[in-house]
Amino acid sequence: MEMLYLVFIGIGAGVLAGLFGIGGGIVIVPALVLLMGMPQHTATGTSLVALLLPVGILGVWNYYHSGTITSQHIKYGLIVALGLFTGTFFGSKIALNLSRETLERAFAIFLIILSVYILFFRKP
Repeated sequence: MEMLYLVFIGIGAGVLAGLFGIGGGIVIVPALVLLMGMPQHTATGTSLVALLLPVGILGVWNYYHSGTITSQHIKYGLIVALGLFTGTFFGSKIALNLSRETLERAFAIFLIILSVYILFFRKP
């Protein structure tokens, strides 16, 4: 049953990542915590492992071949990736120094703020 949960978490996160361009961690981390009972730190690390290759490669392939993104957009993405490389290193160091409760609350607050902004303040 555990494997089935993991497969469905992956499929759900992949669909949402491809659909909305979100980091699958927004889906994967809460699912691992709620469905699998994983501690927040473990779920975060597991999510990073899961996202290493599949989200980027296949998503970029589809968007590039549809003409939605160009080589210029790929360059922009690679520049952002440099920041992600550094940011992920420091973010994981910070997360590992927070208690489970603090990390869970910080993640929940982040999701709430992001949701409120998108619903009420972002211009179409």
